[in-house]
Amino acid sequence: MRIDADYITLAQWVSPAFPVGGFAFSHGIEAAIQDGLITSADDLEDWLCDLLHHGTGRNDAIWIGLGAKAEGHGALIALQDEARAWQFAAPRLREAQNMGASFSALMRDVWGQDGLPDLFVPIALGFVAAQRGIAPADAAALYLQGFFANLVAAAQRLMPLGQVAAQGILARLSPQIAALAPIAETASLDDLHSTAFLSDIAAAHHGLAPARMFQS
Repeated sequence: MRIDADYITLAQWVSPAFPVGGFAFSHGIEAAIQDGLITSADDLEDWLCDLLHHGTGRNDAIWIGLGAKAEGHGALIALQDEARAWQFAAPRLREAQNMGASFSALMRDVWGQDGLPDLFVPIALGFVAAQRGIAPADAAALYLQGFFANLVAAAQRLMPLGQVAAQGILARLSPQIAALAPIAETASLDDLHSTAFLSDIAAAHHGLAPARMFQS
């Protein structure tokens, strides 16, 4: 990986601290903890591994690659319509829409991406990273690290999970992220799938919870 201003900018875009409101969403983890599906650090790690290999993580890497290959406004809108159809439940759709709208607005206001429509983060990220010559696999790897760091931080607010255990989970996820990220280079729409069913069910159940800390 080269180190230059564009890669530093990429790290800024995918940081959990980037102001797109990621702190407000748990991606169904809140409901999973409330329902007793996640009760320990080991449970959380297993949950996140499944999400990486069989759910949102894998698919988001593919969306990044597809966004990188999109040519023009029409192609981006078509991808956005496809990605919207993949959102299993209303809280998951709200998460993707709200964070994507904030990310796209920042791309327009700070990085001069005039005309960029509101897109889900992975699609927009793939597109703007490609314009800077950043490989989709590199964008996917850093994006996924930030995505899972945000989910671990959410879990820390919901269950007994110390800093050592939290960082250990992320450390063990890192080589798996590195191994999966190259899918962004070659995958097509036909490669999208999700079998992380409990994550999808938790996302749907979250909307029915009488009390919630997170929006998803």
